[in-house]
Amino acid sequence: MASTDTKPDDLAGLEAGLDALDAVQVRRAPLREVLVAKVLPPVVAVVLVVLVWQLLVWGKVTDDYKLPPPSAVWDSLRDMWLKGTLLEVVWTSVSRGLLGFLMAVAIGTPLGLLVARVKVVRAALGPILSGLQSLPSVAWVAPAVIWLGLNDKMMYAVILLGAVPSVANGLVSGVDQVPPLFLRAGRTIGATGLRGTWHIVLPAALPGYLAGLKQGWAFSWRSLMAAEIIASSPDLGLGLGQLLENGRNNFDMPGIFLAILLILFVGIAIDLLIFSPLERRVLRGRGLLVKN
Repeated sequence: MASTDTKPDDLAGLEAGLDALDAVQVRRAPLREVLVAKVLPPVVAVVLVVLVWQLLVWGKVTDDYKLPPPSAVWDSLRDMWLKGTLLEVVWTSVSRGLLGFLMAVAIGTPLGLLVARVKVVRAALGPILSGLQSLPSVAWVAPAVIWLGLNDKMMYAVILLGAVPSVANGLVSGVDQVPPLFLRAGRTIGATGLRGTWHIVLPAALPGYLAGLKQGWAFSWRSLMAAEIIASSPDLGLGLGQLLENGRNNFDMPGIFLAILLILFVGIAIDLLIFSPLERRVLRGRGLLVKN
């Protein structure tokens, strides 16, 4: 009799515990906490790198023309800013990279779904996509120049050949990790075909797909830099890759270091401004992120 009296209490406690688990408290972190946790560490890291760099210059570990001081790189940056060419050079490459990446997403997404959902297509194209993903994108520059000439079409072709396999394979990996229970539940409520793909498969595969998008952007940016370095032409305008190659041709080590730092800065900025917020939103939507 005593055990039957305690059952309602046990059920009530269990329900309260489940309610507590469901009610994930998401709070907006104070600005000071965000600065300390996310801004301060990379700033300190940059300061340490510059300090070590300057110590190596002072220590005369190599000739000055091989390792310029940070002040020389800063002077190159200031000169480009005063001439009004800095933003133009950066935007030339960023606009190409983003447009090429968007085209890769538009092609790689349906291709990835097709490979993931159709067994015959996977058997035929799956190994090819994996092989293309491992192929260095610089290998496509020479044939792209021969096929399309020294123009923006060649640049976008190299970007697509480097990024589409990554986007498609990322989506395939995400779809493969969708629990079969989700698919059965979708079929039960009538979510089949395109409706099931849109409402069940894609949301469930979002983490893997997002990882594929990040990798696709990395391949897009790397492919573009390779194309700009190798296929330099006045008709293409001056991008970051051409800036790096011009520094090599002119034996301008401060210019070379500046181009490398700008390429690195753009890659980090795109990740922080686009992909990191998307990742936080996905994690928050799945109750995996307690605070920002």
